[in-house]
Amino acid sequence: MATIEERLMEWLRDAHAMEQQAETMLSSLASRIENYPDVRAKIETHLAETQRQATMLEDCIRRRGGDTSTLKDLAAKFVAFGQGMSGIFAGDEIIKGAMASYTFEHMEIAAYRVLIAAADQAGDQETSVVCARILREEEEMARWLSENIASLTQKYLGREETPHMEAQH
Repeated sequence: MATIEERLMEWLRDAHAMEQQAETMLSSLASRIENYPDVRAKIETHLAETQRQATMLEDCIRRRGGDTSTLKDLAAKFVAFGQGMSGIFAGDEIIKGAMASYTFEHMEIAAYRVLIAAADQAGDQETSVVCARILREEEEMARWLSENIASLTQKYLGREETPHMEAQH
């Protein structure tokens, strides 16, 4: 049976790997978006947040006397690379990318809510505050996706039906 401290460290490492995965996915997606500048700008902004979030998590892990999990980070990046490459072959990559991002954001939201509760239980206020800050950023990205996915879909469909217009990216 794991202690609260052990479980919190494990979950912090998982969150760090999750942010590594998100960074790879967002970077791949942003590099291919050509015809949706508002979406690309939001993805790039969230990519910068994601990179900062990974650093903040690494700082929490180190402050608590631990280290990140190289194996988890590499596995997450490998999975994300495969996800990113699969988009190249999808004729509706922009839509599938938006749906995947929306789903991933909600997974991150749940993970940070768990981390906040665990950090509070462990008496680690600093980690709780860091995770609450990250949670707000993830909720903002999920909200943005929720508010924009319908208009993105309509724009995509309009471009797809217009001759000589690229819709995929």
